[in-house]
Amino acid sequence: MTWMDPTMTDTDPADRGAALRARYAGRRLRLGTRRSALALAQSGTIAARLRDEVGCAVDLVPIVTEGDRSAADISQIGGTGVFVSALRDALLAGGIDLAVHSLKDLPTATPPGLVLAAVPTREDTRDVLVSPSGRRLAELGPGTRVATGAPRRAAQLRALNLGIEVVAIRGNVDTRLKKAIDGEVDAVVLAYAGLARLDRLDAVTEILEPEVMLPSPGQGALAVECAGGRDLTVAGPARALLGPAQGPGVGRLGGQTMPDHGHSFDSDLAELLRFVLDDASSSIAVRAERAFLAEIEAGCTAPVGALAVAEPAPSMDAGPVAPAGDASPAGRLRLRAVVAAPDGSTVLRRDVTGSAVDPEALGQRLADDMLSAGAHSLMGSR
Repeated sequence: MTWMDPTMTDTDPADRGAALRARYAGRRLRLGTRRSALALAQSGTIAARLRDEVGCAVDLVPIVTEGDRSAADISQIGGTGVFVSALRDALLAGGIDLAVHSLKDLPTATPPGLVLAAVPTREDTRDVLVSPSGRRLAELGPGTRVATGAPRRAAQLRALNLGIEVVAIRGNVDTRLKKAIDGEVDAVVLAYAGLARLDRLDAVTEILEPEVMLPSPGQGALAVECAGGRDLTVAGPARALLGPAQGPGVGRLGGQTMPDHGHSFDSDLAELLRFVLDDASSSIAVRAERAFLAEIEAGCTAPVGALAVAEPAPSMDAGPVAPAGDASPAGRLRLRAVVAAPDGSTVLRRDVTGSAVDPEALGQRLADDMLSAGAHSLMGSR
């Protein structure tokens, strides 16, 4: 993963931030997003922050990804990256200036020329149960049908040995909720973050704690990505991604007509996005989780979960306790992970605690531990 370097300049950070805001005030940025209601809500929040805090105009550019086009299982249409590759192509082609992704969908390797500029403040990381009958997970009983589209959730549900039948499901949040409401399934498991961003928390029957259902690496976090090269211009095959011209100064991308902005990469944009949008605590936590994911060589379709939570360094002075998830570099980071057999017959859990100064090292350390304990045999051949 290519992350934004926080030490890009010797200029005082406050002065540099003010200078970047002044430079972009009044400018127009094109923000690429998937078309789903959740993606538009997430991207809309980021666009509003940029408008309010920078004073620039932001246009949302909806783009259809391969994952949106197909109803097939994710593993059958390419696995990791099916929801982000079209947005990344648009960035490299210069059709958009920045893209907003659900971070859990983002592959751990970043293509040359792109940078993960910011991880905004993370939403609640937990999963939830939506059960129209009002029954909690332990009350559903043998034979009840619980739907999820994630192998990670399916494996952990089966490992609970409650006798429930796990049903595969795909589709947006409304589609999944409707299947439960219409009685096609008895309950559905979803991410708290998605329901919160859609203002649908009223549907939640039970919040599943990490001890029951460890979340996906990066769950609840957003990733703001942009081009990361200086003085790069697009030509040849990448430029062709914009499609045939539709008139002077206009190109097409993902079925959308947009103005042609010259397709040059602005190196200062990544720095601006970091200053305005990045939350250090959230960034540090997901860096540990994704380093674990990369080292263990598991994609988004593997039955793997990981969660990093801060454990601040003890102080001689009594004071307020840091909130959960506050991964201050001055503190320590606890990283938990789970790897399960798809049928839930075997579940491997490990955790490690270390300095938050080097979250990647912590993730790699936990991955090495789990691989030594046989995690590779649960995921299949590496």
